[in-house]
Amino acid sequence: MKDVDGRTIYLKDYAPPAYLVERVELTFVLAPEATRVKSRIRFTPNPGTASRDFFLHGEELKLVSASVDGQAVTPAVTDEGLTCEVPDAPFTWEAEVEIAPARNTALEGLYMSNGMYCTQCEAEGFRKITYYPDRPDVMAVFTVRIESELPVMLSNGNPGASGAGFAEWHDPWPKPAYLFALVAGELVNHSGSFTTRSGKDVELNVWVRPGDEGKCAFAMESLKKSMKWDEEVYGREYDLDIFNIVAVDDFNMGAMENKGLNIFNSAAVLASPETSTDANFERIEAIIAHEYFHNWTGNRITCRDWFQLCLKEGLTVFRDAQFTADMRSEPVKRITDVIDLRGRQFREDNGPLAHPVRPESFVEINNFYTATVYEKGAEVIGMLKRLVGDEAYAKALDLYFERHDGDAATIEDWLKVFEDTTGRDLSQFKRWYSQAGTPRVSVDEAWEDGTYTLTFRQSTPPTPGQPVKDPRVIPIAVGLLGPNGDEVQETTLLELTEAEQSFTFEGLAAKPVPSILRGFSAPVILDRETDNAERAFLLAHDTDPFCKWEAGRALARDVLLRMLNEGAAPDKAFLGALSSTLADESLDPAFVALVLALPSEDDLAQAQVDAGLVPDPQAIHAVRERMRDAMAEALEDQLRAAYAAHQVPGPYRPDADAAASRALANTALMLLSRRDGGALAQTQYDTADNMTQQLAALSALLTAGAGEEALKAFEAQWKDDRLVMDKWFSLQVAHAEPGDTAATVERLTRHPAFTMKNPNRFRAVFGAFAMNQAGFHHDSGDGYRLMADWLIELDALNPQTTARMCSAFQTWRRYDADRQALIREALERIMAKKDLSRDTAEMIGRILDA
Repeated sequence: MKDVDGRTIYLKDYAPPAYLVERVELTFVLAPEATRVKSRIRFTPNPGTASRDFFLHGEELKLVSASVDGQAVTPAVTDEGLTCEVPDAPFTWEAEVEIAPARNTALEGLYMSNGMYCTQCEAEGFRKITYYPDRPDVMAVFTVRIESELPVMLSNGNPGASGAGFAEWHDPWPKPAYLFALVAGELVNHSGSFTTRSGKDVELNVWVRPGDEGKCAFAMESLKKSMKWDEEVYGREYDLDIFNIVAVDDFNMGAMENKGLNIFNSAAVLASPETSTDANFERIEAIIAHEYFHNWTGNRITCRDWFQLCLKEGLTVFRDAQFTADMRSEPVKRITDVIDLRGRQFREDNGPLAHPVRPESFVEINNFYTATVYEKGAEVIGMLKRLVGDEAYAKALDLYFERHDGDAATIEDWLKVFEDTTGRDLSQFKRWYSQAGTPRVSVDEAWEDGTYTLTFRQSTPPTPGQPVKDPRVIPIAVGLLGPNGDEVQETTLLELTEAEQSFTFEGLAAKPVPSILRGFSAPVILDRETDNAERAFLLAHDTDPFCKWEAGRALARDVLLRMLNEGAAPDKAFLGALSSTLADESLDPAFVALVLALPSEDDLAQAQVDAGLVPDPQAIHAVRERMRDAMAEALEDQLRAAYAAHQVPGPYRPDADAAASRALANTALMLLSRRDGGALAQTQYDTADNMTQQLAALSALLTAGAGEEALKAFEAQWKDDRLVMDKWFSLQVAHAEPGDTAATVERLTRHPAFTMKNPNRFRAVFGAFAMNQAGFHHDSGDGYRLMADWLIELDALNPQTTARMCSAFQTWRRYDADRQALIREALERIMAKKDLSRDTAEMIGRILDA
């Protein structure tokens, strides 16, 4: 990894803090250009370390005064913090600093969003608020006083005294500084309440800007469901008198779990039928749950250092996935999670940004809020649960909460509770946390005299800094189907622990068809020689929903690759399999919609790389378009029937059943628009009474090349709704033709409503740009140049968003020499920018070094 300014931090160098904090008292005198922050902090020497070096982090702070036990001191101040002579005994540190929230465009620390003061302190934003040991293993009780003329002033914990111009808050639970939060502004609340299982009444509030109060009800109901679910499934009860959520327009992340005061990106909390799609509702429900679940897995038990980030994030992602599976469709949730994992995390694992679930080093911790830490971290939890079983998992979690409540814990602490409750040795399983890369599992089969043998081999390709990988524990769920489609062996969990290992099934009447990796039991790539006849058989008969879908996906991928590599025509057998799926009324409509969705362009590009070929993004795009045309023609009558059968009557409902019907109907509409020039889509657009239907119709019209008037009407209707306009921007980029994509992006950046200062708006345009593979990777190189231009400009304002957008270039080594040269030129131009942020320099350095 490229060392940026000598700041590489290593897990092996961890040392406990020299001083601990007993309590923190903060006073904020808010002013846009000159907020004063007064801190009074009680320190005590840490008996667990011999070091007595006193260092407080601090960045972009103007120190007004400082004292130790009431005596003025003059610390040595640098750009990164301060040092000072202090007693080798408990003492009280006091300081006053000045900061300028209105000029904070990085959206870290205390900043302003449309006149509202708000904070974002994870991972290292608190150091931009005041001088403090800004590390997660320093936990303290906070008391906060806010002074301002603004009507609403919020912080962590429970409310204390308040009056004209001030409000006080006290959080009785020790927390690290990254969980600190403050919000002040002109806000209105949607209120509710929840009674815990022990009978405690908790006040609930969703705080929003005036005018948004009608979009809070779904978030409130999602919060109540989350609280109830966490009590019933994990035995976790809420521990404060009040729980506040605040919607903020300018926010780098989706949301933040600050203790008792969750701050949300507006897009992750505001919802109404008219302005939000089914996908928005499901995402909001999941994010509300995720942040609430952090109250125990992240707040009450936090991580010792940032290398342990997956301890709180992987576990909480796993918990929110369980919640969504219970609230909605478990099979559909699992399949969509796998699609996301393969599309983001597998790509990360297979490129220059590969890193373990627990990294060994970092330059900028913000760059490790990744799909590997979150989604793969959750998959590791899921594997552990499968290996030990539901009952043992529950016992281990109870012990984890009992043993580590109030701790800053490590992965070793987490695995130890499982070893103590199950007696298992998890030293080999721990490799999932330390080894980067996606394991590849190949399988051979043998059949003789009623005995069926599966032989598995595992290997993991080299990744940056890790050329050699040891075998991992891989749980492989297997079922066997008979020749007639009946299940002759129910799901059995095999534990692959060696580089090569065989498993036998005896007493079978005929050679079975294996259903391997049921439920996607491990985040691996499965390599097995098979044919399309078997895939079609599994699509028709497999009892495991994931493997049923996977068979269809593999069938589609094979057909598309043959079209791409050999010039083959669309496969009639594949189209027949889709026809059979559409005809099966027993299937969940959402599942059928997933089967009809083709593998992504990125998926096909990687498949070509795996086959030793160099992908051409434009050719891949053209082949998928040909296949969609063939599907629309071959399935037209069935698609029309499906569209008609899955219209949802009555007022809009965001529940799973209604959303599933709309998913299939709108998938059918997209294909039918290729046959009727968008006539049916125009009718749906004109009559839609909810955003799901309206946006799907607009998308279908754009697919048919008939969306210009609808785009204008949509903009006129929604120009004052910032979140809906994000959809309008994104949709145009997503549907742009490859040769016109860069020009479309450039045109949209000139629109009066475009601003790079709002992360949602920037991601709506440039995130969609990166996802439009054929457009971004157009052989003209216009996409690379345009992205580089804007990232260079954005870096000066918001390094965190810039660095994350750099991942658009991470697959550059897979392409032809001409494209590689164009991308290298763009990357080197970014790297050469004067005063490039540490965030962006690290990301570009890692990508270039691959």
